[in-house]
Amino acid sequence: MDTANIDNLKKLIQSNPNFVLLTGAGVSTASGIPDFRSKNGLYSKFKNAEYLLSHTALIKNTDLFFKFYKEQMLLDNIKPNLIHYQIAKWEKNGQLGCVITQNIDGLHGMAGNTKMVELHGSIYRNYCMKCKKEYSIEYIRKSKGIPKCTCGGVVRPNVVLYGESLHEGAFERCYEALNNTNLLIVAGTGLAVSTASGIVEMFEGKHLVILNNEPTLFDYKATVVIRDDLVKIFKLLA
Repeated sequence: MDTANIDNLKKLIQSNPNFVLLTGAGVSTASGIPDFRSKNGLYSKFKNAEYLLSHTALIKNTDLFFKFYKEQMLLDNIKPNLIHYQIAKWEKNGQLGCVITQNIDGLHGMAGNTKMVELHGSIYRNYCMKCKKEYSIEYIRKSKGIPKCTCGGVVRPNVVLYGESLHEGAFERCYEALNNTNLLIVAGTGLAVSTASGIVEMFEGKHLVILNNEPTLFDYKATVVIRDDLVKIFKLLA
């Protein structure tokens, strides 16, 4: 790893209070959560993973949807890692303006972040599709088969499935955060998903930083690019 890039990044963080961080699955792999698109990711293990996490599967193959969702998305004893805690520390210190995350694992909140946009929702929020009554993650975990509401409706996770639109106001909140900073740091995402690439395209500030194991389509626009293990990178930034 080029230490000069680490030094440059530290200087950018110090000189750009209120910076914005965009995170993807790569920040949570050290917590034991598999990513989606790497060679060991969920898509490699399950060729139909995208369908199984789609609105179509929820509606037409509800049993199959919840079997996959409970087994692959509701992992036990998952806790924030060093990366999450460093990001929370930046917010506590008044340096981080907002963390925008593609992740639904809730680990940023567990680590202490409060200034967040959870683009795809959270596994910790669930509601009845019929009456909108809210339910906890434990209710989903403990349910047998399809989780049902007291009214008889299906209780679904409040996450954005394939084939669904982002929650209302999500992009507006991202735009507001990006409009107030000159530094956007992207961590742990290849920016292959349109929502993530749209965030980067929306950014009109001065400095884009990309921290990821693999190249992205936006590397050419970045002030700093570091391709390495994120835990190693964040240890040097602590």
